[in-house]
Amino acid sequence: MAKEIEIGDEAPDFVLKDQDQKEIKLSDFRGKKNVVLAFYPLDWSPICTNENKCFTNDLPKFQDKETEVFGISIDSTWSHKAWADALGLKHRLLSDMKREAVKNYGLYLEDANIGKRATVIVDKNGKVRYKKVQEILTARDNNDILKALETVKNG
Repeated sequence: MAKEIEIGDEAPDFVLKDQDQKEIKLSDFRGKKNVVLAFYPLDWSPICTNENKCFTNDLPKFQDKETEVFGISIDSTWSHKAWADALGLKHRLLSDMKREAVKNYGLYLEDANIGKRATVIVDKNGKVRYKKVQEILTARDNNDILKALETVKNG
């Protein structure tokens, strides 16, 4: 497994499928949009459910900052689809069933076989501009992420 990603690092590229089976390649957003990668442990769990509802509710705020938001977990595209439909999620959920992205970003919890709860902001140049790893039972705060995006925009 790679060492944990750090601010200033080149973001490792990946190709993952979203809940609609569409392939998403991180590098396709270079020069176009900032990207928030919201790694989370599992679909259907209480904290992950609340966090992803908040991402959908705040989606216009992220879009105003020229930012794409992706939730990433080790769940299947089918689980993502059912979960997104059940909750009315509007942002894309990426399936990392092979654990490639979580391992390349150094965000893999081997004993639990899941990804850490972590937020990574990748700027339009493909550089990591923000990283925060949460305790597994601690929810992230979108206000922190939106403030960090202001720094990316102005920096």
